[in-house]
Amino acid sequence: MNFLAHLYLSKDNKNILIGNFISDAVKGKAYKKYPKEIQVGLILHRNIDNFTDTHPIVKRSMRRLNPRYRHFDGIIIDILYDHFLAKNWSKYSNIPLEIYAQNVYSFLSENVESFPEELQNLLPSMIKYNWLVNYASLKGIERVLGGMNRRTKGISQMDLAIEDLKLHYKELEEDFTAYFKELEDFVAEKTQYLINNQ
Repeated sequence: MNFLAHLYLSKDNKNILIGNFISDAVKGKAYKKYPKEIQVGLILHRNIDNFTDTHPIVKRSMRRLNPRYRHFDGIIIDILYDHFLAKNWSKYSNIPLEIYAQNVYSFLSENVESFPEELQNLLPSMIKYNWLVNYASLKGIERVLGGMNRRTKGISQMDLAIEDLKLHYKELEEDFTAYFKELEDFVAEKTQYLINNQ
């Protein structure tokens, strides 16, 4: 899953949210240097990624994509799924997405000095271009995919995935809805387990 889903799945625990947000930049056993609840967020993020990468519905979504993306198809589905979460946000949260995003940006900004450098550098762009809210529109997702393509120096061709989204929009949205319910149940159980056993 991409940023919005990881943040949302942290629920109301701010330390778990930090861990979930910075996890991709914390390699191997380096997570052990963080306080317990941030460790829970770091490990939870890895569990979410593993659950996602091996899930049959996600694999079905990946097969809907043009084969040209090769091993980038999982990243593309992560981004497209964040689009459907943002677009249907009111089904998942009572807090409007714009307010939720501003609250998250403020909290992350207050704690940015404790983040790995990669995330310190990324956060200002995330806030400036309001990524979390812009995921909800096709234009916003098109910009994200274009940015990811530039980061891969054009090798991924991810900018073209907006075509796949439009072509298979209904099917991908149905995939997301079914998958995300299972993911929420998995995360609720896994979070409780990690809090009790970490």
